[in-house]
Amino acid sequence: MAAAGVARAPAACSSAALNKSFRKEARAQSRVHCPFVQSKSSPLRHGGFRSEMLGNGLAAMQAQTRPVERPAVRAAGIRAVAEVVDRPSTQESPVDKQEGLMLYEDMVLGRTFEDMCAQMYYRGKMFGFVHLYNGQEAVSTGFIKYLRQDDYVCSTYRDHVHAVSKGVPSRQIMAELFGKSTGCCRGQGGSMHLFSKEWNMLGGFAFIAEGIPVATGAAFQTKYRKEAMGDETADQVTIAFFGDGTTNNGSFYECLNMAALWKLPILFVVENNLWAIGMNHYRATSVPEIWKKGEPFGMPGIHVDGMDVLKVREVAKEAIARARRGDGPTLVECETYRFRGHSLADPDELRDPEEKAKYAKRDPIKQLKNHMLEHGLAKEDDFVAIDKKIEEVIDEAVEFAEASPHPERTQLLQNVFPDPKGFGIGPDGEYRYKDPSFTAGTAAV
Repeated sequence: MAAAGVARAPAACSSAALNKSFRKEARAQSRVHCPFVQSKSSPLRHGGFRSEMLGNGLAAMQAQTRPVERPAVRAAGIRAVAEVVDRPSTQESPVDKQEGLMLYEDMVLGRTFEDMCAQMYYRGKMFGFVHLYNGQEAVSTGFIKYLRQDDYVCSTYRDHVHAVSKGVPSRQIMAELFGKSTGCCRGQGGSMHLFSKEWNMLGGFAFIAEGIPVATGAAFQTKYRKEAMGDETADQVTIAFFGDGTTNNGSFYECLNMAALWKLPILFVVENNLWAIGMNHYRATSVPEIWKKGEPFGMPGIHVDGMDVLKVREVAKEAIARARRGDGPTLVECETYRFRGHSLADPDELRDPEEKAKYAKRDPIKQLKNHMLEHGLAKEDDFVAIDKKIEEVIDEAVEFAEASPHPERTQLLQNVFPDPKGFGIGPDGEYRYKDPSFTAGTAAV
């Protein structure tokens, strides 16, 4: 069933012109930057939060009887442990027009891409789980747009916008989500496993905490190349993105320890959107201030408003510069919020409507736009032009994905380490099934 506010295409809508018309109509109904396209009330409500276990068709579990004890509200902006990232005592000057519009364009690109993914998913163009990033754009844009192309990013299953911000072309990502051979992983990665060697996008990971050791390894190889191999060009920085629920996993702490011990050039960026599927952050974590968890390892810990791209970018500048000059890792907690359910299969009935409304008022795209208008850095026409440009980019990405071919069946046997037909690999490195003398007398393979 289509989500509320997302139109269905007519059965005969097959031409490029009609598809484009459909997308335009759906856009007008469901966005441009309108959060919470799916919103219903739920009888499961307790202590100001919703609690539910989601599973394969399992009924919702009754909420716990113990009331939720919320910690004191954290101050807006940045808070850090002693002797962490040095910050100037005065507020940074506002961004100039060029930088501000660059940040706005990247966030709009991410939001528009995700909105289009919702349309395509409900039209049956995408399969499996699709997790959207709406609302969290300030984190991706704030950090990744300060990286170089040769820096590394490790993502999660909510990886589309990280890839977009890193520079992977939208058409390649859309084609990947369509399962087409022109995708960034030739149609084999899908929504949760986006990878690009060209852009050092080290992949999305379907299971939480999987990407943190990979990111730590990437940071280690940079340090090893520089210090053990004498490669003076090895100054790349790695960012590992993950959610609040991931910080309850052991590999998170193991990697914090290794990174701090060896002063690896890595940022651990927590996208704390308050919900791990249906589990509220304050129910699952004994110390909810995640940024404090770096201090026992001697690592700087910072808390920042993840709905404000300018504050995120300020932290990113300092933490990335710190890592690049060899001063070691930083743990950053970005308090943010997703404007859709956990995935497009989630009706988003767990969260309190008041909670969602509160964060909707802090939409990062609208905040940046208002900031630039108030400071005279841009005019309304500048934003209209960017919105139009991005719509054209995303429309072209969909048309490219739809016109692209599916992978050949022979691709199934590629990039598979063991012999896919069961005969093993010979001493020459070739599959033994290719040797007629070895397969003689066996069934056809």
